[in-house]
Amino acid sequence: MIQVKQNNDEKHGSFEAVIDGRRAGLMTYTWAGEDRFIIDHTEVEEEYNGKGVGKEMLIKAVEFARENSKKIIPLCPFAKATFQKNEDLRDVL
Repeated sequence: MIQVKQNNDEKHGSFEAVIDGRRAGLMTYTWAGEDRFIIDHTEVEEEYNGKGVGKEMLIKAVEFARENSKKIIPLCPFAKATFQKNEDLRDVL
């Protein structure tokens, strides 16, 4: 079971994936004005590669964007590729 926690402040934030109490991955973002944020980095711990951790964090970012009427700029190659593969997430771009 992947849990994703969000940390957010005025300039930066992150979505942290936790599995069984251990950090599995981290996706960081930077605010670009009031209504947009840039996903700039995604990392997944090696032992959790291929388990959907990155996508879970991205889905959490998309949910946050939808709930708060924000847009996402995916600078990170992982986020960019995931948006390209998943048309249902693109409404927040």
